[in-house]
Amino acid sequence: MARLRAAGLIGALSLGLWLAWGHAFANYDALYSLIWGGELADGHAPSYDVPLAPTPHPLANLVGLALSPLSARVGEDVLVVVAFVALGAAGLLVYALGARWFGTAAGVLAAALFLTREPVLSYGTRAYVDIPYLAIVLGALLVVERRRAPFVLLALAGLLRPEAWLFSAALLWWRWRTGRWSGELAALAAAGPVLWLASDLVATGDALHSLRGTRENVATLGRKTGLHNVPLYLPRRVGEVVREPVLAGAVVGGALSLRLLGRRARLPAAAGVLAVAAFCVLAAAGLPIITRYTFGIDTILVCFCGAGAFGWLLLPRAHPWRDRWRAAGVAVLVLLAVFTPSQARRLDRTREAIAFQDRVEDDLWTVPLPRCPGRGPLGAVNHRLVPLLALREDVAPGSVRAAPLPPGFLGTYVEPANARVAHGFVLDPRDPSQHVEAPPRDLRPVAGNASWRILQLCTPPVRGGE
Repeated sequence: MARLRAAGLIGALSLGLWLAWGHAFANYDALYSLIWGGELADGHAPSYDVPLAPTPHPLANLVGLALSPLSARVGEDVLVVVAFVALGAAGLLVYALGARWFGTAAGVLAAALFLTREPVLSYGTRAYVDIPYLAIVLGALLVVERRRAPFVLLALAGLLRPEAWLFSAALLWWRWRTGRWSGELAALAAAGPVLWLASDLVATGDALHSLRGTRENVATLGRKTGLHNVPLYLPRRVGEVVREPVLAGAVVGGALSLRLLGRRARLPAAAGVLAVAAFCVLAAAGLPIITRYTFGIDTILVCFCGAGAFGWLLLPRAHPWRDRWRAAGVAVLVLLAVFTPSQARRLDRTREAIAFQDRVEDDLWTVPLPRCPGRGPLGAVNHRLVPLLALREDVAPGSVRAAPLPPGFLGTYVEPANARVAHGFVLDPRDPSQHVEAPPRDLRPVAGNASWRILQLCTPPVRGGE
């Protein structure tokens, strides 16, 4: 009964988020999971070697495999549904953890803060794996005292993000320290890294392909990485998500709960320290220091912010610190209220950007795309278009060439119809893929719509004197 109630709450919350947000689409990485899943279904190795291929996530590829009987467009729609369900599940789990640690009111506030963070909704509604991964990890944290369940969940999470490997190792160490470990639990803790390395080895012959490929993309895209950059950029990335009022509330909640609530605060504090440690390990390994990799840290912070506002309710009425904590909690709530309009404006801007990109991507699915005889070559203005065009045309991504194209290109070429599409289709302004190359010479418009222009040349032009 409890599981049915939880499923109903997740469904209601997911639907509410969809109605409030209104737009979503599958991002570049998610589209590649559909491609690679389809290749697996056809008995082929995933094409991990295409230029600027994202990091492959084994569990995401298995989802793509499960969706391979569907059309590519329907597969993307399913990923969007999964994205909203993951957001709803993560929100409910933040509430459950916050309520268990610091009381119902703190849990409600923590969930509300989590689900109104602009990066959470931005990445979540673009179907990044980070929100499903976070939901699985939070589920493991909720059932951490059970024997097998947290290890099973962390093994699944470890097929989406490697941080879960460290969490599994830490939990196994704790079980060993308290005399509650077993060989079965050790095998579950090792399942994530072993299966990921094995999938890379089978697909590419290199068990470390994902790590090497991610490092190459970090260098190509100019991302910050390295342990030496963590002290400067980790606080920035966390601040981009939770913002100043939540940080202030988390400091209040962390200090007071650790001092006055004892055991209640130890598990979330330990989880927060472990999340920071995992972030540092990934940065040291050469992975990028980016906002969405901080979501685990951010979740702990919103829970401590909930404690800062309402943790005083857990103290006895006669406790000398109850009134002082209540006064601090009122200050936290006032600070959150003062910053609410600016947060609402951030959400509005992001929702408008997502809505625009959703329309542009829909136009890319539907624009007429005549091909030269024999399904001639297909080119695109940048690599962001490659996976969608490959899915739409049912071709390997390596057969869609991203600009700059060689002189004398013959085939069909897709470019933005206007400057707004050129500069608004990629949300990250630091991504060099926003550079719009000029189309190859001699191509002529043959089709288009509001967002895209289709150019084509199927035979070499005849020039004077030739």
